[in-house]
Formats: sequence, structure tokens, C-alpha cells
Amino acid sequence: MIKSLIFALATFSTSYAGEFVSLFNGKDFEGWGGKGKTEQSGYLVKDGVVTSTPQCRNLVTDKEYSNYVFEFEFKLTPGANNGLGIHYTGQGDPAYFGMELQILDNTHPKYAGLKDYQFHGGLYTLVAAKKGHLKPVGEWNKEVVTVNGPHVKVELNGVVIMEANLDEVNKTKPDHKGAQRRKGFLTFCGHGDILSVRGMRIKELPETK
Repeated sequence: MIKSLIFALATFSTSYAGEFVSLFNGKDFEGWGGKGKTEQSGYLVKDGVVTSTPQCRNLVTDKEYSNYVFEFEFKLTPGANNGLGIHYTGQGDPAYFGMELQILDNTHPKYAGLKDYQFHGGLYTLVAAKKGHLKPVGEWNKEVVTVNGPHVKVELNGVVIMEANLDEVNKTKPDHKGAQRRKGFLTFCGHGDILSVRGMRIKELPETK
């Protein structure tokens, strides 16, 4: 019995072995298509923080990822709208040529008519997130996104606010090609609003069978 338990623990530990790797060195856009640059795709690096500008577009990683845990901190300005693209092809709209997880100040009056999947943490057009766990505008939030095979999970400030099984999503929404992908780039999806981000790091998980 004890041997079986030790084996099970060892197997679990091995299957999720790996270390977090920084995806932001605090100085430039190395890893995001701009090594040595402090400005990239309408985003700026200053004092260890990435901040978007009104010209912000898609800020895309150099590398594609399949299974991983991605952590970051973000701070919103009033009414700010951005997103985190996952399994992005690198071309076109990340919400459809991949999938977009909402990053949004959904407390702002201009968003009074949002659809359920448009609130912060929602998988855009696909799966809604729980509301009420964003910190007040101007404060730092901590988000953890886990992508493991067809499973996508978003944890905001210590609370799981969204879980999706893409295999099930594909049964009801078969026309969304991005939801069928299992690998791609990460991208911050700029919509011209001001957002600050820091502490980006990633831990890759084993390939699912």
C-alpha cells in the first residue's frame, strides 16, 4: 500500500515536473518579438512594467506553447479592454485564430450591456467566467492561466473564475477553428486602452496523449 502511494506520488510529480521560466526580464521585449527594444507593438517597458499605449496591437511571444501554466499580474485603467490570446496562429484576430481570454474593466458603465462571455476571464464567444473577483481599478491583480490539452482554467486573485473543456466546446460550437487548436503563441490583445502588466512567467507541462 505504501509502495503504491509512493509510486503514485512520484508519477504525479514527474508528470508535472518543470520550473517556471520568466517571460519578462523587466528591461525589454525579449521573448515577445523585441529583444533589446523597450517599445513593441504599441507597448512600452518602463521601471519593470509593460504598459500599453493607444496604439497597442498584438504583443506576441517568440515561441509557441501547448500545455503550460502562465502567470502574470495586471493593472487596469477605467474602462480598459485587452485580452490574453492562447493557441494563436500569429496572424489575424487572436479571438478566432486562437482563443482570447478577456482582460477587462467590466465594472465601467460603458460595459453595462456585456454578454456573459465578455466579462473578465471569459473565453471570448465561448465560455463565461465568474464575476466579482477583480480588484478595484488601479490595483494589481494576479492571474494564473492553465492550459492542459483540452482543459483551460483561469484563476484570478486566488479564485478559479473560468474552466473550459474545449472538446465539449467544439461539440456545440464547431465553427470556432481557434478552439480546435492545441498549440500556438501567447499574445496580449491590444484594443487601444491602457493596461499595465508585470511578472509574466510560464511553466510548460508534458504533452497530453
